[in-house]
Amino acid sequence: MIREIAARRYGEAAFQIARDQGREERWSEGLSLVASVFSDPEVAAVMQEARIPSAGKMGLAERALEGVDPLVLNLARLLVHRGRTALASQIAEAFQELVDAERGIAHALVTTAVPLSDDETRAVAEKLSEISDQQVVLEAQVDEGIIGGLIARIGDKLIDGSTRSRLAALKHRLREARA
Repeated sequence: MIREIAARRYGEAAFQIARDQGREERWSEGLSLVASVFSDPEVAAVMQEARIPSAGKMGLAERALEGVDPLVLNLARLLVHRGRTALASQIAEAFQELVDAERGIAHALVTTAVPLSDDETRAVAEKLSEISDQQVVLEAQVDEGIIGGLIARIGDKLIDGSTRSRLAALKHRLREARA
């Protein structure tokens, strides 16, 4: 939880700077590169190794991130200095969520019992766009346990149209009717 809070704060700070500069796209690309570099298993091992001096870690990061926006590089240096390189992916995600929110784009996680066809995916995305008044980018996952229907999560909103939840509600009503 603390890591998530820290990543969100870094992401918000990066977003404020990027927005003030009008360089959200460049920052997005840079943060994606930072996340990719720091999540590489070999780089992550070096960054976590206490016996490697900070200067060596900093040099590795600077070489790997050559050509990235100077302020993005400064953020990467800060993460190295504070031993927080493991947060890079979460920071990039938090940053992208803020950029998308400003552009009116929402990300939805849709769970179905069977994979959706392309037409079904488009139809669900369109319906969720209508409901949320935002352009929806859909991420689909399959969970046979929901039996049928779908569950959609957009931000902190949950739409549960699964057969499993309907059966559970019916079971609850039947038990209440007997009592």
